[in-house]
Amino acid sequence: MNKNEKKALISFLSIYVGSVIILLGLLLYFYYKNELKSVAEHCNMQMSNAANEIKAHILNSYMNKKELTPIKLKQKDIQYALFDKNKNLIFSNMYKKQELTLKKDLYETQEYTYYVTNLDEKNIPIAYIAVQTCTGVQDKDRLKLIMGLILIFSALFVGFVAYLLAKLLLKPVREKVESMDKFIKDSAHELNTPVSVLMTSVSMLKKGKNPEKMMKYIVSSSKQISQLYNDIHFSTFEKDDFSMEEEFCLSQLVSHSVEYFNDISITKNITINAQVEPCKIRVDKNKMQRVVNNLLSNAIKYSHNNSKIIVTLKDAVLTVQDFGIGISKKEQEEIFKRYKRGVKNSEGGFGIGLDIVKRIAKEYELNLSLKSIENKGSTFKIDFKNVLVKMN
Repeated sequence: MNKNEKKALISFLSIYVGSVIILLGLLLYFYYKNELKSVAEHCNMQMSNAANEIKAHILNSYMNKKELTPIKLKQKDIQYALFDKNKNLIFSNMYKKQELTLKKDLYETQEYTYYVTNLDEKNIPIAYIAVQTCTGVQDKDRLKLIMGLILIFSALFVGFVAYLLAKLLLKPVREKVESMDKFIKDSAHELNTPVSVLMTSVSMLKKGKNPEKMMKYIVSSSKQISQLYNDIHFSTFEKDDFSMEEEFCLSQLVSHSVEYFNDISITKNITINAQVEPCKIRVDKNKMQRVVNNLLSNAIKYSHNNSKIIVTLKDAVLTVQDFGIGISKKEQEEIFKRYKRGVKNSEGGFGIGLDIVKRIAKEYELNLSLKSIENKGSTFKIDFKNVLVKMN
């Protein structure tokens, strides 16, 4: 992963995770506030019940003229204290009595919650009942801890999911960038050969050395550059190209292409033999020119020096056969994909020629087939019966 990809990934994660955490934080905040209110109400209810239980015990003891003894409350985590009218302590089993004040009915410290109620009975010396519990504070602390853990684990989970999504989304972009980077490198390599030959030939021509041969090389190099440019232009701007279907003789088009590529094959001393029968079809002529040219160009690239290529057009089936390095079965599955090239192809290539052939064949529903054996050669066939026009 390069620096730009890391930067994009970090930016995506920051925005995505940050926005999700903010939204989740707001939801948890409102949930926490609601739960905090519920915890406080539950704690107050427990303390109120405990105070009422103590009050009932006091009233019952005085009415039955029994000695007032400490009561064991149902809630074991609640302590209490009793005060007279002058706020003097009568009884207490509270912790941290110094925190207690009778000036407030309900308040909370760092550890305890206090609840104070009055006992308005003239014949009973007890005037104040104070209740103490730690459950409210503990429940609130536990709630804070749970909310914090939820937020942390949610952030980790969202971050993990965001990372996977980012990797998933960036994968096709990365593959596209890598393909384009490879395409640019291959372009430089592919153009280097005809340009070098062209410059060398011009230099030799200026010196007057073998002008006839040098002119052949100049023509060959110029046509290679033209073919490369046409492939790049067609592959890049195909969606903008207007299709204009017309009736024309396919055999003439194939013959002209063979003649054209004979000047290119001269650099590898390859002979192209053509046997074509009259065949009239109705398609976009420029696109069909691309199909024939790319099949011939591909055959030249994959052929050995001093070999031959056989081109036949019979019964509306175009066959281009070479006796070069061949294509393995594994490569045959992907050879028609864009930017895919034969591994053993030392001649370079953009990997777009056969992709163009495949897409045009698919557009006109032409049957395209490939048979190839490693180190023996390849045979491409295209059936034009779907676009065939009956000849008078």
